[in-house]
Amino acid sequence: MKAIRIHRFGGPEVLQLDEIDKPSTDGGKLLIRVAAASVNPVDYKIRKGGYPGVSDADLPITLGRDVAGVVETAAGDFKVGDEVYAHLSWPDGGYVDYAVVVPGGAAAKPKSIDMIAAAGVPLAATTAWQGLFDHGGLKSGQTVLIHGASGGVGGFAVQFAKAKGARVIATASGDGLQTVRDYGADEVVDYKTQKFEDVAHDVDLVFDLIGGDTQGRSFAVLKPGGALISTVQEPDKAKAAEKQLKAERYRATPNGAELAEMAALIDAGKVKVVVAKTFPLAQAADAHRFLENDHPIGKVVLTTG
Repeated sequence: MKAIRIHRFGGPEVLQLDEIDKPSTDGGKLLIRVAAASVNPVDYKIRKGGYPGVSDADLPITLGRDVAGVVETAAGDFKVGDEVYAHLSWPDGGYVDYAVVVPGGAAAKPKSIDMIAAAGVPLAATTAWQGLFDHGGLKSGQTVLIHGASGGVGGFAVQFAKAKGARVIATASGDGLQTVRDYGADEVVDYKTQKFEDVAHDVDLVFDLIGGDTQGRSFAVLKPGGALISTVQEPDKAKAAEKQLKAERYRATPNGAELAEMAALIDAGKVKVVVAKTFPLAQAADAHRFLENDHPIGKVVLTTG
């Protein structure tokens, strides 16, 4: 099969189209004939080198953390021919013709969207879901401040929070302001011209996708007992302790049951998936350049076949 791999770290030019063997399904894994695979910021961070836990000793590796396709070899509750979408476990990669995934990392594809849109969901949506609910403990009636709300993870976070009955304050800029409004945010802050501290007060949860000074300033808007949850930077534990806050950084883990819940929200029309652009698998380098340099609103997806 064809696979996009890196044999060394560097720019988009290190992405190489290789012919490799189909992966083994030993250990009860599903084999999925991939229709589309998502491109995420973590992919180009790994490609560049320096990403925690990925070293020269791991090369060559196949990039890509999420896919949509058709089950080729059955496992678990899935049978041959089922349409699924999946969040892959490391080091299994998604830039391939055939991907393997443990059954617990897959779910039936949402019926209301195509394979391309479905491929853009698992990693970003699972990251948003687990940050809000598993780590952040967000409940109906609470207020969440989402930094970086127009990106892939942020867009899902706004929609999930609204679907679960929370009040959402979101930061964005430029074209992202209208996008976040369309996602349903109750209040939108243009971080280039406004201070979020002037809008957000007594917040139950800050969902931080930015880090740096933005994260540091966020402690001031949280109510005692609230939470600051980040995907990018470990929060200051001393500041958190002063205000009796929960504060942590996390990484998303595959969870098929949560993917099934997300699919139900998508099919109910409560969550929409925006695809910015698609590229053929062989043009993965162009997809990386587009995502990294253009900072598009919506998902970037590779198509196979």
